[in-house]
Amino acid sequence: MTCTGRAPLAWADADTVEIMDNKAEVREFLASRRAKLTPADVGIPDIGQRRVPGLRRGEVATLAGVSIEYYAKLERGAIAGASASVLEAIAQALRLDDTERAHLFDLARAADGIPASGRPRRRATKQSASRPSLHWALEAITDGVAFVRNPHQDLLATNALGRIFYSPLIGDGGRTPNLARFQFLDPASRDFYPDWDLFAHMCVSIMRAEAGRDPHDRCLQELVGELSTQSETFRQLWGSHDVRTHGTGTKRFHHPDVGELTLAYEELAITAEPGLVLILYTAEPGTASADKLRLLASLAADQPIPHPAATPNQP
Repeated sequence: MTCTGRAPLAWADADTVEIMDNKAEVREFLASRRAKLTPADVGIPDIGQRRVPGLRRGEVATLAGVSIEYYAKLERGAIAGASASVLEAIAQALRLDDTERAHLFDLARAADGIPASGRPRRRATKQSASRPSLHWALEAITDGVAFVRNPHQDLLATNALGRIFYSPLIGDGGRTPNLARFQFLDPASRDFYPDWDLFAHMCVSIMRAEAGRDPHDRCLQELVGELSTQSETFRQLWGSHDVRTHGTGTKRFHHPDVGELTLAYEELAITAEPGLVLILYTAEPGTASADKLRLLASLAADQPIPHPAATPNQP
């Protein structure tokens, strides 16, 4: 494991709320989603002066078909015992997308003491990422960047092209590379990610979704506490309660050896190891990015393949 095993770190700001307080998570998530909506968004009249942005609790309750008192109870964080039909009604009333809806259900399962998504708590990933067969599979991918990431944003294993692609992050291999630490604590990330603000929001939103799935994850608690105390940007983004999954899309990078690349990404779950995902970056054939990726691959071909037990990408 890559966390230190210390007690969970609390917020560095005046609220001093620990990051995995389920009631606070529910309260702030629902309130933040409500604040994003206007009456026009949900097709109701805008009546009376609003002291704060967004819908009123009573309006959400009406849209969801529950009493104002019950919705107010939910928004105070008392979500334990809420039925699936009520949660679905709240999700529809707040116009939650698929990821936000899943996050709401994860928070409810956590309040009921049910592990989300069938994932064992605090599963040790060191041995999982060290399986020789997993490294053989990674090394068989030669035309794209391939790497394995855990819920804590640790870069656990990569193929040859991935090692040279992520050389600004991996560095000398003295510590397990972590995508979130690189994003918010390493100035080199500003050069590596041309769309740094977009990447920052994506990174935090993915971590926020992971936190909802397992509020007892000590490693994630420590990482969020560390980043909250050292990065004002991270702290603000974490407080927004936005959630998302990685999934698929395109991203721009600026690599020190070949310059700017635009790559498509796909995230694939490793079903044998719940919580670990395989992410692939590839370039559209015939583009300048494809030529640059081939150039990086030729540079990677000259590097020795590390043994899984000795690779710097391991915890």
